[in-house]
Amino acid sequence: MSWKNQTVVTEFILLGLSSEPRTKVILFSIFLLVYMITLIGNISIITLILSDISLHTPMYFLLGNLSFLDLCYSSSTVTRMFKDLMSVKKTISYAECATQMYISLSLGENECILLVVMAYDRYIAICYPLHYTTIMSKMVCVRLSISTWICGFLHSVPHVSLTLSVDRCGNNEINHFMCELLEILSLGCGNILIMEFIIFVVGVIVLMAPVTFIITSYVQIIVSILKITSSAGQRKAFSTCGSHMMVVTMFYGSAMAAYMKPRSSSLPGTDKFIAIFYLLLRQW
Repeated sequence: MSWKNQTVVTEFILLGLSSEPRTKVILFSIFLLVYMITLIGNISIITLILSDISLHTPMYFLLGNLSFLDLCYSSSTVTRMFKDLMSVKKTISYAECATQMYISLSLGENECILLVVMAYDRYIAICYPLHYTTIMSKMVCVRLSISTWICGFLHSVPHVSLTLSVDRCGNNEINHFMCELLEILSLGCGNILIMEFIIFVVGVIVLMAPVTFIITSYVQIIVSILKITSSAGQRKAFSTCGSHMMVVTMFYGSAMAAYMKPRSSSLPGTDKFIAIFYLLLRQW
């Protein structure tokens, strides 16, 4: 198709969750409550970890990173949703859409890597307790944390660039409440099967490799816990891993449901309801 026959897209229209005024008010109230709980909860966790010297350990350092990551993810997603729920015209500029997509995807990949690091921390703490302070030193934790953020933001660049390079030919309605990679890609008017296949393959690698590592780590952890003769020691060991496994299940379950399914078999609007499900559950 020649350039003169293409329509340059300068803004997108977010269809959101509902167009019914009463439903929009209810949704606004629910998400405002969830967002306030998220802010108070995560800020409290970060403040407590920073102020209590006894919590200056690798496990709580990584937990603080996860809380900060949750704050960033929620703010990058929900704040725009608030505006659209109270607006009649739900347009978003091309630049703002690209920025939101990049930030949300980067933060998602950051969490993906951070959960692996947290699993590794628990593995060392339970399976090699005598070497824990040496292996998971303060400098190692800082380097792992910085590497997590760098990898997430760098790895998202090619995904966003390739998605935005697809010809849309004037189609600018996004059936979502945010600029999400797969929804933007679905606006393409050309042959996007190759692009979808690439994203699917990368999604399998990015999601399955960490999941495999986490499962392997927890198998070793469970084996080590079962060797503990004290029932109190077993309960303490399981309690330190239970919350992490719950977060892992919610995060990877939602991500796999969104990125590891055939697009042709997906019902319209499925991805945004998966996103809502994850956004609500992760805050509790």
